[in-house]
Amino acid sequence: MENSNEEEEEDKTVIECQMSYALLDENGKQVTTGDCNGAINKEYLTLYPKFGDILPFHLREISLIEAENYQITLPMFSKEKLTLFDLGHCYEDFHRVLSDLRNEVIIKDLLMNETVRKPDVNMEFTCTDEKGNEKQKGPAKTRLYETGMVIIPEKGEFLRVPYSDVTGVSEENYTIKVGTEQGEQFLFEKMGSEFGPFLKQFSDVYNELQTRAVSSLKALYPPIDSVSLRRVSAIMREGKAAKRADIEAINSRLWQELEKKITSVGLNDPYAFLKELGRQEEIAIGFKRGLMGDLTGEYIWFLVPIYGTVEKGYGNAIAMEATEATGEESTGKATYFFRMVSRKDFPTSKTPEQLDGEVDKLIKTINRCMLDINFRREPIYLPEERLDEADYVKYKIASQRIPSLQILRNLYIGRVIHASPEQWKNDTMELLRFNVATLDDSTKWKRQ
Repeated sequence: MENSNEEEEEDKTVIECQMSYALLDENGKQVTTGDCNGAINKEYLTLYPKFGDILPFHLREISLIEAENYQITLPMFSKEKLTLFDLGHCYEDFHRVLSDLRNEVIIKDLLMNETVRKPDVNMEFTCTDEKGNEKQKGPAKTRLYETGMVIIPEKGEFLRVPYSDVTGVSEENYTIKVGTEQGEQFLFEKMGSEFGPFLKQFSDVYNELQTRAVSSLKALYPPIDSVSLRRVSAIMREGKAAKRADIEAINSRLWQELEKKITSVGLNDPYAFLKELGRQEEIAIGFKRGLMGDLTGEYIWFLVPIYGTVEKGYGNAIAMEATEATGEESTGKATYFFRMVSRKDFPTSKTPEQLDGEVDKLIKTINRCMLDINFRREPIYLPEERLDEADYVKYKIASQRIPSLQILRNLYIGRVIHASPEQWKNDTMELLRFNVATLDDSTKWKRQ
């Protein structure tokens, strides 16, 4: 009965009104036009022409909502374009509901279907970039999840701010200002009676993430001093992988304990092999709570940059391993590899010291992406043709809307399955040699 009720709720019409429409194909040729009733439920925009076939459009198929001069234009990922006009007094409400429900579908698709800690709060917001230029503003609602804040504008694209990206929060005259590592600034105003409750819940969730990082570090290395604890927990909050050089600059013993943790989950041999090949001071390690919270324990993950050279016949790669630690065993199944620079440029690429800067940026990108997709690896390695399958269409939306995931899919070289130690080492070296021998950046490695 519960599933039946959920299906009925999804099919329930939220708004319906009369309008005219025009549908163009991928070549800009008109397919059909006329008058219709347009209806929106939680997942579909459906047009009911007076005479003709019903036209359903899943909200996730809409790549953009363009509203101007009382006309709504909807480019589709299929390359079709739907235009709605003659909505009369229904225009504003229809546009608002369409924008809101499409955002909800995409939020769910973008792997943010986690526990809501604070339901929607209405407010006015302004977002500026690192140079202070206004990017977006207007009425919106904000929602607090376990690992990030989502801002859903009344009209327009939603924004997600992972708590781990927050660098500072200040309040004054019932206004909240939030800064991020990317240099963005968010200003929240006109929250009314929700100002206090929202600020408290925001503070509680933010502090919980830091508390988890502190607790994990204390469990990892009980003798750690308070100064090191504070400084390291700040750079490893909510799963962020921190570089060896940065951790050792704070507490050299802690890095040793992190490497012991990798050994304890059964990844010592792969880690030692990659470490020998890699740029050791640039190796990064992180840990976070599992995908199912307390039910799945912690994830441990590491990044090993492997510069190599053309003369050595391998290199230009960052190896990534992420595994859920359960007792003394690891549930890691594969090592993932990403390209550092263009394959065409690698033979004449920069010195290792110059490449360090490129790797620092890429480590930050991988960190952000892994947090955005909650450490799921399928969105990274699935080929384009499989993203149209029913089970994976949500990843298609993610790959089109998350810039860092687009970068990772572009830089992705291939993955090496852990079938046996010898096979894994042989395949790893084969992949690294392939990455140097191949000049086409789009070519992915596959085990022969």
